[in-house]
Amino acid sequence: MSRTSLIYRDTKETQIKVSLNLDGEGYGNIDSGIAFFDHMLTGFTKHGLFDMDVRCDGDLDVDAHHTVEDTGIVIGQAIKEAVGDKEGIKRFGYFILPMDDALVLCSIDLGGRPYFDFNDYMFPTEKVGEMDTELFKEFFAAVSYSAMMNIHIRVLAGDNSHHIAEAMFKAFAKALDMATSIDPRIKGVQSTKGVL
Repeated sequence: MSRTSLIYRDTKETQIKVSLNLDGEGYGNIDSGIAFFDHMLTGFTKHGLFDMDVRCDGDLDVDAHHTVEDTGIVIGQAIKEAVGDKEGIKRFGYFILPMDDALVLCSIDLGGRPYFDFNDYMFPTEKVGEMDTELFKEFFAAVSYSAMMNIHIRVLAGDNSHHIAEAMFKAFAKALDMATSIDPRIKGVQSTKGVL
């Protein structure tokens, strides 16, 4: 069973193409026009063992908001399509990831109900590289709602914004890898309702 997807989004603000293979080897080919965001998405693919191509041509002359949020929307759609009917997947995933001074928890549920909780976290700095740190919240919220996924992220420790952001993306990758993993003991979907 191929768990792959290819999603396009074309608006007046962004033109985005994302291809995703949930059962990959961690290969990322990322070009959003924002170097630090590319670094985060490359880490996501590597540590989740997903293969993902991202191409985004966004209105960066305005700012990075549309590029980051819309890329989150398309990645969320790609996850939703690649997971398919969710038969046999573990559904839940979680990880607590250390990155030097940073310690970040990410817990997710692919139960079909979008919800995102960032606990109103405020980064120590306003930017990492050329990327506004407030955009990390926008990215994960967009992924949550377009993937119909419940995501909770908690920063348990950290004083370096680069480390904290990187720990978020890697913890999300590990949690998603767990949640999308197939368990041969699961017959159908992992829900008492019989549907996800």
